Amino acid sequence: MAQAYKFDLVSPERLLLSEQVDAVVIPASDGEMTVMALHAPAMTTLRPGVVTVMRQGNSERFVVFGGFADITPEACTLLAESAVRVAELDRAALERSIQDAREDVRDAKDEATRAKAQEYLDHMVTMQAAL
Repeated sequence: MAQAYKFDLVSPERLLLSEQVDAVVIPASDGEMTVMALHAPAMTTLRPGVVTVMRQGNSERFVVFGGFADITPEACTLLAESAVRVAELDRAALERSIQDAREDVRDAKDEATRAKAQEYLDHMVTMQAAL
């Protein structure tokens, strides 16, 4: 059994999780990274993806967009630009948002507007993939 350690997941809006966990899989910029107690100190940026938190045989997933993780042997703090629990996602609403975002990308009048709409669409697709 893995040794438990402190994990905090924070977004600008709220503290999503602050608990003792067995392991966390994070979408680091260089690929997925599993963090457990006694991990070597590290700091990494995050790419959009899914964070999987494992504790006592159960797991919980969160979709994150950007940010960074501060890892020490005793704890891991993940500061996300944006984060949401996968369990809180509404599939039908997400599909409507994706359709709207695709239309926004298609109808964009300039490159800056198109890039912003594409980034939003990418975020929605990442959330849909997490379901």
